[in-house]
Amino acid sequence: MTIQTGDKLPAGQLAEFIEVEGNGCSLGPNTFEVADLVKGKTIAIFGLPGAYTPTCSAQHVPGYIEHAEALKAKGVDEIWCISVNDAFVMGAWGRDQKATGIVRMMADGNAAFSKALGLDADFSKYGMGTRSQRYSMLVKDGVVAQLNVEAGGKFEVSDAATMLKQLG
Repeated sequence: MTIQTGDKLPAGQLAEFIEVEGNGCSLGPNTFEVADLVKGKTIAIFGLPGAYTPTCSAQHVPGYIEHAEALKAKGVDEIWCISVNDAFVMGAWGRDQKATGIVRMMADGNAAFSKALGLDADFSKYGMGTRSQRYSMLVKDGVVAQLNVEAGGKFEVSDAATMLKQLG
């Protein structure tokens, strides 16, 4: 079943490649409990099929980087990009996209969190296996306040500009 507006995020873990050691995090991949990360925060999350893929690299991530300050001005504490890739790939992609310190590049390496959300997708016909659907959501203290799931092959409702409009 797909998560809905008003639902609490499921339990799960995401990994992030940490560039600078500190705040209890070591250099390299670190695994975090989602429930701990979202507690007391408003987070704009966007999920996408894969690092270095065309729409994801040319539009989805750059849009959230471009609109990051405006989203934060509207009360967003953090912005996350979730993809079914490992933390090393997400870290490298984040550096290439110049997302470091702006968008947290969160790895869902085995698609466990995407499956728990009900937002996984079968990309086997493209040689990519199980991936994430393209979506965005606004999460407030662990509860989904807004959810935008794209139709297959589309990029119309999960972009940063739409999220910004929804924040008023």
